[in-house]
Amino acid sequence: MSDQNAPRAEAVVDLDALRHNVALLAERAQVAVMAVVKADGYGHGAVPVARAALEAGATWLGSCSAAEAVDLRKAGIEAPILAWLYAAGEDLSDAIAAGVELGVSSLDELRAAEGAPIHLKIDTGLNRNGCPESEWAALVKAAKGHNVRAVWSHLASADEPGDPSVDRQAERFERAYQVALAEGLNPMRHIANSATVLTRPDLAFDMVRTGIAMYGLNPVPQQEDLRPVMTFRSSVAQVKRIPAGESVSYGGTWTAPRDVTLALVPVGYADGVPRGLSGRLEVWLAGNRRPVVGRVCMDQIVVECGDDHVSPGDEVILFGPGDRGEPTARQWADSLGTIDYEIVTNMYRPRVRRRYLGAR
Repeated sequence: MSDQNAPRAEAVVDLDALRHNVALLAERAQVAVMAVVKADGYGHGAVPVARAALEAGATWLGSCSAAEAVDLRKAGIEAPILAWLYAAGEDLSDAIAAGVELGVSSLDELRAAEGAPIHLKIDTGLNRNGCPESEWAALVKAAKGHNVRAVWSHLASADEPGDPSVDRQAERFERAYQVALAEGLNPMRHIANSATVLTRPDLAFDMVRTGIAMYGLNPVPQQEDLRPVMTFRSSVAQVKRIPAGESVSYGGTWTAPRDVTLALVPVGYADGVPRGLSGRLEVWLAGNRRPVVGRVCMDQIVVECGDDHVSPGDEVILFGPGDRGEPTARQWADSLGTIDYEIVTNMYRPRVRRRYLGAR
């Protein structure tokens, strides 16, 4: 379909789909839900996503960085927000003044978070941030004079149902929680991510943190009623016919075996289309999946359309929910040997405009 306002590069974000996903996860968890909106809402836009998630039943937000949390406050969002990763010596005064709750993994971080509600993080086996078990008792003791809201941790392999590391980490988490209780603290607990919500209801505790599943991308092998939130689209900029024997794009990696019609699409790796998908990428155009031929360039790709009629302005879907047969973010990720988190987060780019459906 030709569009007079055809986009160059557009991420369409379906907030009704996001609300559906949050409500589903909240129903499964039966405890408080933290909607994780770090990295500008996994590329979907932190502020609109946060508002939609709160409308759907989330009561907390997770932002990772203190600056992200402060931006949410500046947008008028008043829900509790947790930020948990900051540089050594980073000035947290704006976050503390804004009432942001801070993750604390060490005595240095405890000092930096003075005046903020804190969530003490125990490293149960992921071995990124988090307090080592050997230092945990000292951190808990030092935190007794602070407003300790929670004890929390991250699971390493919750997206692999039955992985024995989940139970090992759960046991370490329980030990850490008992240390906090023995020191007279009465914190809430949270360790469950999206995959845990879907596979381990026993680990929901007092709150779950919904990340990728909130955006409609399923982190576990089992089928779930999650609706992908983002569609990445562009449009045809130019159409041309080339004869057999002509090559396409840098390096001439594809040569037309017969006379064919080509559609030029003005998106490339500067817009989040991985160059590594060269020779493996398809798009949805004029009612069919069609191959992208030649190399993905910085600003453009070329679609082979055979003898079919296409026109400038026709919509091109690079990935979406898959309902019409279009490629999905998961298929991109599988082709690249990565995860769909990376695909959608890569849409956080200056030239990719966002359009929201279902805004209230």
